[in-house]
Amino acid sequence: MTFKPAAAQLAAILICFGLTTPAPAQSDDLQEAQQLLKQGQTDRAMERVDQYLKTKPKDARGRFLRGILLTEQNKPTEAIRVFTELTQDYPELPEPYNNLAVLYASQGQYDKARTALEMAIRTHPSYATAHENLGDIYAKMASQAYDKALQLDKGNRAAQTKLNLIKDLFTGTTPSNKVALAQTAPKAASPVVRPITPTPVAPQATAPQVAPPKPAAPAEPAKEPVKEPAKAAAPAGPSPEVVLNAVNGWATAWASNDVEAYLARYAPSFKTPDGEPRKEWESERRSRVAKPRKIEVRVESPKVTFNDANRATVTFRQFYRSNTFKATASKTLVMVKSGNQWLIQEELVGG
Repeated sequence: MTFKPAAAQLAAILICFGLTTPAPAQSDDLQEAQQLLKQGQTDRAMERVDQYLKTKPKDARGRFLRGILLTEQNKPTEAIRVFTELTQDYPELPEPYNNLAVLYASQGQYDKARTALEMAIRTHPSYATAHENLGDIYAKMASQAYDKALQLDKGNRAAQTKLNLIKDLFTGTTPSNKVALAQTAPKAASPVVRPITPTPVAPQATAPQVAPPKPAAPAEPAKEPVKEPAKAAAPAGPSPEVVLNAVNGWATAWASNDVEAYLARYAPSFKTPDGEPRKEWESERRSRVAKPRKIEVRVESPKVTFNDANRATVTFRQFYRSNTFKATASKTLVMVKSGNQWLIQEELVGG
């Protein structure tokens, strides 16, 4: 089962997945720790966070980042302690409750996870992540209850039907599935791209023009009609489907952990998000694309706008899920035509 950890206060965590823009400058230690986390150097990041907390032991941002680092280092007991203390010191913050629930769920402690999520919702009723995770908890608990009923009564068809419904809901291949309840992680689904087909506009009908009658003229010898040169057909405009196929190929390469194919989708003139050197950006993306065991990338409701014949803007909702992280964001890709290919020149979040 995959749950959504909270990282709203730590924009750098989302930057690792190319889903947001940098947060405002913080203290040097925290800023460096976030950069190290983005590079996968959790041990060095932890050193910076511990150094920061020596001077500000009650700082919520530093402690929250420390809890995430402990989770990344596979130290759930210590991470649980950090997030528990945060809920005690800052009971008005929903994110520590949510991450606490994620850790409890990973250990099969669904009652504790449910209680933590209910607290998150009580402090922040519009916290969509907590509502989604709570629904997943209820579904998992229901599947366990139905499974237990079948162990006690193998002929209970009603329980079997309900259990199958839950499994079908969370292990199907439709794009609407958000969380897997199967015992093994689901395979990454192919990105869904809905091509946009331009709708032809019918020409408006015009009334025929009737010329007034002219007086009869003397008959003249028939003249050979003058042939007008044939007009060249107007060149066809750029096709939205071709651009969307390029976006689909980018998402497929990402979901398949195919680093080389993924990077090949970016134009030589690509503008890196933070203005860093292209090699540095590629190094970070190689790690983030290749590292997760399972990745799902979905492109939803895409819209193509052409600036000219060689430049287009594509806006859509991006759904990303790996074995450790899940997020949804609005995204804009500025595409340029290079030969017969459409490549990404700029990648923006929330555009």
